[in-house]
Amino acid sequence: MARAKKTKKKVVKDKQIGCSLLWDGRAKPFLPGAKREMKPVLDKDKCVKCGLCYLFCPDASIRRVEDGYFEVDLDLCKGCGICNRECWFGSIRMVKEV
Repeated sequence: MARAKKTKKKVVKDKQIGCSLLWDGRAKPFLPGAKREMKPVLDKDKCVKCGLCYLFCPDASIRRVEDGYFEVDLDLCKGCGICNRECWFGSIRMVKEV
């Protein structure tokens, strides 16, 4: 009977805030607030307050405000565009950062 090989569990001691996904499935660390090319702009007229942008944002840069709508914290946003792709109603568009 073969014995199972004991393996040590790896413990991550270095905490990194966020990551950006690469095409081959691995992630590359990034720094929040680094220079981005595009930024999200939310249109309250089209927004139905569903919260999909909030749920899918990998940086937690989208938060709900008192009136139930959402706003983007540009200090945390890296401009990945996931919020834009996940919004079913087209209320988020990506604009060129100036």
